[in-house]
Amino acid sequence: MPIESVSPQSRQTRHPVAARRILRLALGTALCLLMAQIVSWPLAFIAPILTMFILALPFPAPSLKQGLIFIVALLLPMVLGSALLPFLHHARWAGILLVALALFYSFYFTARGGSPILGTFITVGLTLVVTVGSVNPTILTMLIKGLGVSALFAMLIVWLAHALLPELPLQPGRKKPPPPPAVSPGQARHNAYRSLLIVLPLALVFLFLNGSPSYTVVMIKVAALGQQASSDKSREMGVDLLKSTLWGGLGAVIAWQLLSIWHSLALYTLLVGLAGLIFGRLIFQGSSAHPRFSMASYAYLTMLVVLGPALATNSGDAASAFYSRLALILAVGLYGTAAVAIFDAFRPAKGRRASPDSLEGT
Repeated sequence: MPIESVSPQSRQTRHPVAARRILRLALGTALCLLMAQIVSWPLAFIAPILTMFILALPFPAPSLKQGLIFIVALLLPMVLGSALLPFLHHARWAGILLVALALFYSFYFTARGGSPILGTFITVGLTLVVTVGSVNPTILTMLIKGLGVSALFAMLIVWLAHALLPELPLQPGRKKPPPPPAVSPGQARHNAYRSLLIVLPLALVFLFLNGSPSYTVVMIKVAALGQQASSDKSREMGVDLLKSTLWGGLGAVIAWQLLSIWHSLALYTLLVGLAGLIFGRLIFQGSSAHPRFSMASYAYLTMLVVLGPALATNSGDAASAFYSRLALILAVGLYGTAAVAIFDAFRPAKGRRASPDSLEGT
């Protein structure tokens, strides 16, 4: 076919708004990683995870008030959750019941249309109180400080990324996408119970493990799985839980192998940025979210959760720690998929309604 006969209109081009958001996601996450590694404060590897989670949402830059709310939502449950420590030490089952109620509320909040960032941050705070604070309150205090610095730094990078790559205005005549349909209280309760089934048993397992403080990043993945299950209402959600874990784990293995050949912060930063460009194609579409948004965003999060702590390890056994953490996260993903399938199998058939994936608003 002659070249002249190919119409430019026949070539599919990516929507400029989506392209800008993909580039912002990759640039912001990689830049946060680079700066956090250079400064290298305790738990610095968590900052790019928080940055990625915020930039993966198709919304404008958070205001100063919203940024402070996000930080408080992460730290306040941990601070208030310290009041549960006496129960977890001396009346363990009463403390577990209180934690279960708090977790259910965080999932119900997201399932009813609340901010997924707030819901995830609250869940992370609660699970870390159970798994870390119950073992060593001193470590919990250090963890709160490290997470506070990481959250503040992440918000600064988010604002910087939006300043460097601001949101593009909608084209004239193009309307904003309609808000997602309201979720009924019954459906929201179902999603919240399903999330509780995923998170609470895993939190109890780590609660009874002696070395649970070392599983901090794993609990971040567990909390993310729970929030994914509470906000995603499609029948394929259980499969997406597994896909996000497998794709994220594969990305982490590829990056790890490349970094084992040339251990360099520059290469690490470029690999994280490249992963943002790849996963971003399935996170953003047009002026809204891609239909595979949930799977792709949590896959990117999984990659960062697996890779960051391993590269921050200075011991000579970093490879063993990397693959052990990867195997643990894969096991968590398999459990989450099985738990969702079992829970939904016992739901009455009339209550199972397929609905397209949707992103809850902030």
